[in-house]
Amino acid sequence: MNPEQFGQIFQSEGFEEIYRCTSSDFQQLLSLEQFITVASSFNEGVRHYQIEFTSSLQNLDRYIWLDDQKERGIAVSFDQFNQIQSLLIKPYITYPDTDNRLTQNAYSMPISGEWFVFWGGANEFINYHYAYEHMRYAYDLVKVHEGVSFQNTPTRNENFYAFNEEILAPADGKVIKLMDGFVDCIPGEMDAENAAGNYVVLEHANKEYSLLAHLKKDSIQVVIGELVKEGQCIGKCGNSGNSSEPHLHFHIMDSPDLQNANSLRIQFKDGIEPIQGDTISNTSQQQGTFKEKFQ
Repeated sequence: MNPEQFGQIFQSEGFEEIYRCTSSDFQQLLSLEQFITVASSFNEGVRHYQIEFTSSLQNLDRYIWLDDQKERGIAVSFDQFNQIQSLLIKPYITYPDTDNRLTQNAYSMPISGEWFVFWGGANEFINYHYAYEHMRYAYDLVKVHEGVSFQNTPTRNENFYAFNEEILAPADGKVIKLMDGFVDCIPGEMDAENAAGNYVVLEHANKEYSLLAHLKKDSIQVVIGELVKEGQCIGKCGNSGNSSEPHLHFHIMDSPDLQNANSLRIQFKDGIEPIQGDTISNTSQQQGTFKEKFQ
């Protein structure tokens, strides 16, 4: 199956053809009859689907289709043989009220060099955080080389390109909270009880707060009460907390209370809004301006 033709095949109810292209793991979870029942119901009334987003990582190409009313979405990941490794269908829900609430301050990405946006954007298909108001506009960032985030085998943190990389202050601010001492998880094992792991919260102008999470144990280089400048090293990227592999979790909020704050959609100093699949840095040009993507 040509991945770009999936939407047309799904809309025309070629469900058996699609099912034949799914992995054995998928077929163990869902029978053909179950898939047809679910897909037929989801498809009812749809005139067409169109590709809205694409991204590639870990040798998987991910496509997201939206229906003609932008009310339903389908996310499919294809491997190098065009076999479907994952398939998600669900309502396409957005929150215009919070989508239109932007930070008053402009920020830089808290990284040095090129990173990859694994999760990020203003819908749940490209950003799983979007379903949760306290971290709706968060970013999960990794480093990649030739399409993968690790070298050799993904069994050691040290094999991941992001591990031990410097994490920077996204703007001038003051350190008001931090946590350190949690061990870095073995890749694939997560500490859900201490979700943010080792982290730093910075207070910025206009009572906005940044969270830098999943930092490496004993790598935090600031103390509570310290004034920091944009671009100053805060700590090192790690794999602490509810993290499946070394990465940085970054978002801006309207309170330092991690669980009860409201996440704010970020205005960036370079005028862009990165989304899932983008390669980013503090200096390189990105496709599209923030204004273009916001509209």
